[in-house]
Amino acid sequence: MDTISWYVYLLGALAGLAAGFINTLAGNGSAITLPMLSMLGLPAGMANGTNRVGVAAQSLTGYLTFRKKGVHTDGAALWWLIVPAVVGSVAGAQLAVELHEKYLNLALSCLMALLLYLVVKDPERWLAAATPNPSGFRSVKTTLLMLAVGLYGGFIQAGVGILILAALVLGAGYSLNQANSIKSLLVFAFTIPALFIFIINGQVNWYLGLLLTVGQTAGAWAAATFAVKIPRANYWIRLLLIAVIVMAIVHFGRSFAA
Repeated sequence: MDTISWYVYLLGALAGLAAGFINTLAGNGSAITLPMLSMLGLPAGMANGTNRVGVAAQSLTGYLTFRKKGVHTDGAALWWLIVPAVVGSVAGAQLAVELHEKYLNLALSCLMALLLYLVVKDPERWLAAATPNPSGFRSVKTTLLMLAVGLYGGFIQAGVGILILAALVLGAGYSLNQANSIKSLLVFAFTIPALFIFIINGQVNWYLGLLLTVGQTAGAWAAATFAVKIPRANYWIRLLLIAVIVMAIVHFGRSFAA
């Protein structure tokens, strides 16, 4: 990597900025950062691990910014989401260091197509500032769902934010701002143990990870600020979500075909 020009590293920071913004409001920003890390010379496994450094910083920044801007959630209910997701992430990260994700990419491509249908079909559910129902989290179904989300998040990360948003908006009735705040905290919670697994397996390049962190942290702050200050932010976030889901379908489909 010593022969790579300085401007490529600048592009890396800019990629982190874009990914931090997209991840905070929708998800799948890793579709930007993972190819960038590969371009900088990292093998797939190390790129997957290094990507988690920026994701952890960006998700914590997003959550704290949402809280500072007045977007609050029921903290007690969140444990029903966080605990199974963290457990799943440890297992998923361990799988990631030894398994190929080809067929998982096919499954995710199909799942993203379903989510695209749901987002386009029922826009009112995504745009409404409904009263949430946190008690809906306290079920075996939700526990298993969050376990699966954590498993996938620990395994590959890309696209996991979209799955969380769908569960929170369509399943529990949160507004997009509330759902994005919870999503940021949830992603931070299950990224930390997953990152640890990658670290002990020697699959983190700290220089590039910290480079992306700078951009992703700034992007997360800008995204959370945009979400709470801009009129009709939910409308624009939904459009961004549609665009990101389409890109995710293409990304996962191409990964399976490769």
